Amino acid sequence: MSLTTPEEHPFAVFVRILGKGKRGARGLTREEAREAMGMLLDGRVEDAQLGAFLMLLRHKEESAEELAGFTDAVRARIGEQGITVDLDWPSYAGKKRHLPWYLLAAKCLAGNGVRILMHGGGAHTAGRLYSEQLLDLLGIARCESWGEVGAVLERDRLAFIPLGTWMPVLQRMIDLRNVLGLRSPIHSLARILNPLNARCGLQSIFHPGYQDTHREASRLLGDHAIVIKGEGGEIEINPDNISHLYGTTAGDAWDEEWSALSTQRHVKPAELEPQHLLDVWRGTAADAYGELAVTATMALGLRGLGYSRDEAFELASRYWAQRNLSN
Repeated sequence: MSLTTPEEHPFAVFVRILGKGKRGARGLTREEAREAMGMLLDGRVEDAQLGAFLMLLRHKEESAEELAGFTDAVRARIGEQGITVDLDWPSYAGKKRHLPWYLLAAKCLAGNGVRILMHGGGAHTAGRLYSEQLLDLLGIARCESWGEVGAVLERDRLAFIPLGTWMPVLQRMIDLRNVLGLRSPIHSLARILNPLNARCGLQSIFHPGYQDTHREASRLLGDHAIVIKGEGGEIEINPDNISHLYGTTAGDAWDEEWSALSTQRHVKPAELEPQHLLDVWRGTAADAYGELAVTATMALGLRGLGYSRDEAFELASRYWAQRNLSN
């Protein structure tokens, strides 16, 4: 009886690169990352390899080169959609301490002509409030195709599309959060993707140390981006804290620090009541923390579109004061 040695799976090389012990393991080059993510997206990987790959990356922490290579693979599969976008606004973290005031910031900017693509990965972690859960309340359209996104941006200038609609394999990886017990690098990757090549990609990374990695990945990709440590991990300036902006424009990295907007820290609400967002929008309720967060987050978006900090805050304050309260 003759025995034959099974051929090694083509993806095994990438697991080996990451996992070959303390001395033998290394990170992926950008090209290796592009090839590995391409195989994942095309369904040419076994489930065991997927889990091992994600957790090995998670353990060592993904590099800027790896994130850029992963993004290359995703963008190659999206192709050119021909849709004009000013701000790419990833929304994947959810909120648990404060309401998602960033939604009012995006809505107000859109009301003043800024075209915004928002995308998110569903309610993957218990105890958090996600953008998808508030779209209907705030009159933000949820789209199911790029064609619909284009039409909605023409009409409303603000469109939301779930990650699972345009890159379902990545959504499946995010959904493994509760199986593996840890976030995976896909949570980071989703924030960098900027699928429609917006003029500026906004990114929020909560965990310290990752902001510069994300900025470097966007710089390698040739994108214009601003990375912050947003409240709760969402793109939202916390007015009680100093905010550091990690920017990259035309291949050059830059940094900017914004002072806190309040001399005293606000008390966080006892519970998150979504209707309060709409009441503040309509002017039937006030919220000192929320309105500062909205104004500052709008200023962040305008900073990404080329305004100076002072110009951005002045314009954001005017937009908020003149918003259409009936919408």
